[in-house]
Amino acid sequence: MIAIVNYGRGNIFSLARALEHVGADHFVTEDPERISTASGIVLPGVGAFRDAMDRLRERSLGDAIKLAASRGVPLLGICLGMQILFDRSTEFGDSPGLGLISGTVDRLPKGEAGAPRVRIPNVGWRHVALRKSHPMTADLAPEDMLYFVHSYVPYPEDPRHILAVLPVNGMEAAVMVGQGNVVGCQFHPEKSGPVGLRLLGAFAREVKARQPARRTA
Repeated sequence: MIAIVNYGRGNIFSLARALEHVGADHFVTEDPERISTASGIVLPGVGAFRDAMDRLRERSLGDAIKLAASRGVPLLGICLGMQILFDRSTEFGDSPGLGLISGTVDRLPKGEAGAPRVRIPNVGWRHVALRKSHPMTADLAPEDMLYFVHSYVPYPEDPRHILAVLPVNGMEAAVMVGQGNVVGCQFHPEKSGPVGLRLLGAFAREVKARQPARRTA
């Protein structure tokens, strides 16, 4: 089953309903043992990077998440949950993250004065551009739109970990990343209508595909 990590910093109810809609077996937990032994993990997040990491450490959840990821368990980070997959963030000073993907989280650029600009925080429905094929992006089409709410974004050290980007004030912001069994999306799939549900369905299929086959008598 898929564990939704509950550490007081995520859209738990909406996410659980979305997973239920796509037929994914799931449970909400703040128990490190249940997280470390789950067949898949969803790490949601809203708010500030340092506060989120403090919450995870207080509950010993960060180590459980890293242990599961090291075992090859599929892990999906959403919004702030994506950002804390990285090494560190500059939000409110230097703060360490989970270190599952190499890179730093930093503020989105404001753009040049007088030029057309995306207002920061970046809030609303946006098109993204795919940069790499992945099971999580297989159902995404160029006309699809996804819902964003963020002021910061990860800057991966290795561009091969970037799955999709969003043009923001002269840069291509990495808004979907993946390294092995660890995947992150800056947008909120649980708020992105049918497109978001397709993405969550793709994650559920990936979880099922990685489970050991059951023996029959």
